[in-house]
Amino acid sequence: MSVSDPTVSVPDTARPSRGGAGTRAPDDDLSRLRVVPARHPWRWVGIAVVLVLVAQFVHGLATNPGWDWPTFARYFTAESILRAVGVTLELTAYGTAIGFALGIVLALMRLSRSRFLAAVSWTYIWAFRSIPLIVQLLFWFNIAYLYEELHFGIPFGPSFFGVPTKDLISPLGAAVLGLGLHQAAYAAEIVRSGIISVDHGQLEAAAALGIPRHRQFRRIVLPQAMRSILPNAANEVISLFKGTSIVSVVAIGELFYQVQVIYGRNARVVALLMVATAWYIVLTTLLSIVQHYVEKRYAKGATRDKGGRKWAR
Repeated sequence: MSVSDPTVSVPDTARPSRGGAGTRAPDDDLSRLRVVPARHPWRWVGIAVVLVLVAQFVHGLATNPGWDWPTFARYFTAESILRAVGVTLELTAYGTAIGFALGIVLALMRLSRSRFLAAVSWTYIWAFRSIPLIVQLLFWFNIAYLYEELHFGIPFGPSFFGVPTKDLISPLGAAVLGLGLHQAAYAAEIVRSGIISVDHGQLEAAAALGIPRHRQFRRIVLPQAMRSILPNAANEVISLFKGTSIVSVVAIGELFYQVQVIYGRNARVVALLMVATAWYIVLTTLLSIVQHYVEKRYAKGATRDKGGRKWAR
C-alpha cells in the first residue's frame, strides 16, 4: 500500500516542524529556554566617561575662582541687563514679524506661474542671502550718508515733500530693517519648501471637488505645510534671537552690547560673558518649549502619541 493512501496515518512525531527540517519531540517546550539579554559593555564605558567629564566640568565651575560667580550674581538681574534683554526680545519679535510676513509673500511669488514675479523673488533671495548680515546692518545704519533726504513725489519728476533720512531711520530702525529683510530671504525658502512638500494630488482632488483655490490653500495646503515649516522656522527664530548680538556694531543697547559696556568698565570679562550666556540659554529654552507645543498642535492626526515617559518628551 502506498503512502498516498488516505487510510494510512502518519504519527505526529514523524511530522516535520514548522521552524525547520527534521522532527520535533512532542515534549519539546520553548518556555524552558533561557532568555539572555543583550549586553552592551561599551555603552556603559561611554556613560562612565561622559559622567566623569561632566563631573570635572561642574567641579571646575564650582571651585575655579576665575568664573567669578559673585559678579555673575550681581549683574544677572541688574536693571541695565534686564533692559538689554528687553531690547533683544524686541529686535527678535520685529525681525521675525517682518521677515516671515515678507517671506510668505516672496515664497508665493516664487511659486507663481508668472515668470516676472518668480524672477523678482529669486533675485531678492539671492541678493540678501549673498550679502553678510553685518554688511547690511552697516549699510542701513549709514544710509543717510548716501541719501540725505527721502523725497516723495512722481518718479523722475517733481517731489511733493522730503524727509531727512536720519530722522526717518533711527539706529534701532536700521537694525530692525536689516534683520527683517535679511530674515525674509531665509523665511521665503522655508515657507516654499513646506508648501511644495504637500502632495500635489491632494490639490487635484480638491479642485475636482470644486473647492475654491483660497480654501484649498487655507484648509488643505497650509495645515500640512506647517508640519514641515515649523521646525525650520523655529530654528530660524532662535538663530535670529542669538544673531541680534551682531547689532552691537551699530551701538544698539541689546544684551551683548550692554555686557561689553559693563566689562569694559570693570574688566570682569568672564563673569559678564556668563551673564549673557545664561540669558541666551534661558530664553532659547523657552522658545524651544513654545516650539514643542506649536508643533504638537499641528501634528495632530499625523503622529501617534507613544504614551509614557512624559519626562522624555
